[in-house]
Amino acid sequence: MIRMREVAIVGAGITRFGVREASWRDLVQEAGKAVFDDVPNLDKKDIDSLFVGAAQPERWVFQTHVAPYVAELLGINVSRVISRTEVACASGQAAIRYAWLAVATGLSDVAMVVGVEKMNSKFMSVSQSSMINVGNREFDGVNGFTAPPFFAMVAQRHMHEFGTTSEQLAMVRVKNSYYGARNPYAQFQKEVTVEKVLGSRMVAPPLTLFDCSAITDGACALILTSEERAREFTDTPVWILGGVQHVDSAHTTNQFGDLSHWVGLRKAAKDLYSMLKISPDDIDMAEVHDCFTISEILEYEELGFCKKGEGGKFIEEGESYIGGKVAVNPGGGLLSNGHPLGATGVRQAWEMVMQFRGEVPEERYVNGAEIGIAHNLSGMAQLHHIMAYSIYKRKDLKQEV
Repeated sequence: MIRMREVAIVGAGITRFGVREASWRDLVQEAGKAVFDDVPNLDKKDIDSLFVGAAQPERWVFQTHVAPYVAELLGINVSRVISRTEVACASGQAAIRYAWLAVATGLSDVAMVVGVEKMNSKFMSVSQSSMINVGNREFDGVNGFTAPPFFAMVAQRHMHEFGTTSEQLAMVRVKNSYYGARNPYAQFQKEVTVEKVLGSRMVAPPLTLFDCSAITDGACALILTSEERAREFTDTPVWILGGVQHVDSAHTTNQFGDLSHWVGLRKAAKDLYSMLKISPDDIDMAEVHDCFTISEILEYEELGFCKKGEGGKFIEEGESYIGGKVAVNPGGGLLSNGHPLGATGVRQAWEMVMQFRGEVPEERYVNGAEIGIAHNLSGMAQLHHIMAYSIYKRKDLKQEV
């Protein structure tokens, strides 16, 4: 049996997210420089493995075989594992998961993770047609079933079944814009009100423009290593406790069941809590996949932060703010940061590192946090992915929580 080693994140770097003049190549190098600056004791020769999360570089920037290209751009000679991961919106988290497993099993000693996406081009039709391919292109695509109409149907069903209101959806954006306004790397750094959200342009009823995350350029990078080497690089390692995924067989929208129940996320959360021997009450902060406001409301419920159907009430009562039951998206979430597919999961991990180090503005600092989780969904919410992070090693967790 392979002995699983403890794995830490010892370095993190990020670019500004948004509509960037920078090329895909520029974004990779900007994130690479940021993470190398963050770990001054790291020699590039220490890095033996590279994992690149990138969803659709072939379509947006006409570049394939991207992992070796990233190695060249960053001047890294990879001797153990090099790979590109693609799971649509969770491509970045998948890269972290595989890097974690490589280090945990001893296949790698020092691994680098880069998440990157360049989604903005001169033609919005390129981005829209690329996003259609996340679903079943030949069925959902030709019927115009992109993400906004799908998540609008989720919202309509949740409203019908549980009485969730448009005002409660808007409150999610208000919260995340408050934290995003205090995040210098976020795409949107202005606070909004419920009235502003409700009054913005209708996209797919009941979702308005401000209920939706944006098309975004950005990149983020991490350095992972084992317990044995972590202190060579930092005094403040952030430990990866583990990760889970769950996918049901349905991929095409007409195969889904009740859209207001994300059974896959519920199962993934149950697996995570069982694996770590913790409960939702032990989670201090969560970076969740708020690609749309309704998503965050369902995530409160399926992650077990509140009862099923009470997600609207949960935000209305302020339970997902810092100081509430659990701080959700203290970095501003996808709604403020934007959603460069390959970079989003890595940005969430970057946020965890900055929070545990205490290197975020006071207004969005989750003081005393010990355990955080990051959740991504991909496709039409049929795949769910969760990673858990902590100031404690996994072997010490049981004694501390």
